[in-house]
Amino acid sequence: MPAMPKRVKFRKSQRGRIRGNASRGNTVSFGDYGLQALGHSWITARQIEAGRVAATHFLHREGRVFVRIFPHKPISAKPLEVRMGKGKGEPSQWVACVRPGTVLYEIGGVEEDIARVALTRVAHKMPIRCRLILRRSKH
Repeated sequence: MPAMPKRVKFRKSQRGRIRGNASRGNTVSFGDYGLQALGHSWITARQIEAGRVAATHFLHREGRVFVRIFPHKPISAKPLEVRMGKGKGEPSQWVACVRPGTVLYEIGGVEEDIARVALTRVAHKMPIRCRLILRRSKH
């Protein structure tokens, strides 16, 4: 089941723009290895869940996977074959706004080669280019 907020202040939001680099959430905090975004994009709740499933399935219950992004933004869409006008469409999906430098996933408790393969599999599910980064210091 894709993630979404329990409740929001406003049901619909404007599109906005993703500008600049990530100033928060751009270092490995929980695990030992991380997957860092190199571009800016909306990442849907389905893509986030697909990445999480790919990592946990490859690790066979070894180590731990941390998902560092959450889809807070509702994206509305009008139904197919509906004429223009008559207001804004209903929320159809939820996305996370990701800037360059944001750490998307982290893995801890496994060897580097295993973590590298697992995060590569996750990167294939993402709509943007990503790179593997390491924790600067051990805890």
